[in-house]
Amino acid sequence: MAFNFGGGSSSAGAFGGFGTTTTSAAAGSTFSFSTPSNTGAGGLFGNTQNKGFGFSSGLGAASGAGTGFGGLGGGGLGFGSFNLQPAQPQQGGLFGQQAQAPAQSNQLINTASALSAPTLLNDERDAILAKWNQLQAFWGTGKGYFNNNIPPVDFTQENPFCRFKAVGFSCIPSSKDEDGLVALALNKKEPDVRNLQQQLVESLHKILGGNPTLAVNVEGVKALPDDQTEVIIYIVERSPNGTSKRVPATTLFNYVEQSNVKSQLQQLGVVMSVTRTALSQTQLKQLLQNAPAGVDPIIWEQAKVDNPDPEKLIPVPMVGFKELLRRLKIQEQMTKQHQTRVDIISNDISELQKNQATTVAKIAQYKRKLMDLSHRVLQVLIRQEIQRKSGYAIQVDEEHLRVQLDTIQSELNAPTQFKGRLNELMSQIRMQNHYGAVRAEEKYSVDTDLLREIRQHLKQQQEGLSHLISVIKDDMEDIKIIEQGLHDSVHVRAGKLS
Repeated sequence: MAFNFGGGSSSAGAFGGFGTTTTSAAAGSTFSFSTPSNTGAGGLFGNTQNKGFGFSSGLGAASGAGTGFGGLGGGGLGFGSFNLQPAQPQQGGLFGQQAQAPAQSNQLINTASALSAPTLLNDERDAILAKWNQLQAFWGTGKGYFNNNIPPVDFTQENPFCRFKAVGFSCIPSSKDEDGLVALALNKKEPDVRNLQQQLVESLHKILGGNPTLAVNVEGVKALPDDQTEVIIYIVERSPNGTSKRVPATTLFNYVEQSNVKSQLQQLGVVMSVTRTALSQTQLKQLLQNAPAGVDPIIWEQAKVDNPDPEKLIPVPMVGFKELLRRLKIQEQMTKQHQTRVDIISNDISELQKNQATTVAKIAQYKRKLMDLSHRVLQVLIRQEIQRKSGYAIQVDEEHLRVQLDTIQSELNAPTQFKGRLNELMSQIRMQNHYGAVRAEEKYSVDTDLLREIRQHLKQQQEGLSHLISVIKDDMEDIKIIEQGLHDSVHVRAGKLS
């Protein structure tokens, strides 16, 4: 969800990823509860002069190349890892510090004068100049002239009247400082980094001093927009007694941020480094209680209310089109990664489905083979039992089995039982054949075993009919002989009587 808002002013970025931002004595780092640097560049975690909240140029106007690196659980959709340190109120800061109150008051007065009542020309042209200053303030760029004796007001995108602002949500990092995760942004493509990953690990080990008790490990490699790559590393320290532990993330980050080490990392293509440490509840509460520079407190409170998951997400301001473009690129990058993962999963599912079909076919084949082997084993057992029982008298159990088998055979041969059903099936088959001649599109099939039994039954019926016909023929011949004998005896008796 996005909001247009105003309120507050600062020349530094709000939240962000990699990059540097030039701070002024009046502004400093956007979220800085310690002394801001007057001329130095505050990175994502600040530098030795400007500690505290280290959100830098990823959002808002920045000098130097920002990579949009960090945030969203490692996805880089907002602020990077947090590196909150205790505030130093005695040195002055950004929010409510007495040392900056007069300067901020004068800044607001000058801005209001430039937008509403400039006195540069003292005629009707001042009204046109006021409208022009308002347009520049809304756009967030340019200078507002309002008095000949006072320097013009610089309109930045952090000024309270800039309209190109919104509030989004980014994931809160969940890694602990003990995990030792430090992310490095390399100005190289992901395939090149993966191909040279081992060389990168060896080079990092040399930069860390080549200590044999230290081992550089790569947690993950991920592509970033603008042909950059994020490499997450951690260092494992092994003690002489055989135990090992990870070097804390803050210790490793402080080491790689040293000027001599940083220059060596830049030769490897590292453009920025950041720790992956989670915020404590106190730090989160402190962060959410104060609206960022240029953000209306009402809008900030509404963003906290609209947070879909306060346990995992935190509102972050988006200032200017550059920040919006950066988040859009990161979102497209994440979408491509998700689509690639979905394609891989889809291919795996298709392969598993093929394997499943092959497995089902093999299971059916093995079942048939098992049945055939079972029949063969049964036949072997029968023959073995016959040979073993050869010469022995029939036992009582065998006699009972023979009676049961005879009973089953008689039931099978009974005309009112299975034979009658077979005859009924034959009639149904004839009817189906008749219907099939009428409707050729309807086809039926009969089981092979059943068809064999039907053929056997029909063969027996045919043999019975043939035997009956032969008996009838023999009887007919006997009847003819009897008739012939009777006819001859009648003629003999008639001749005698005459």
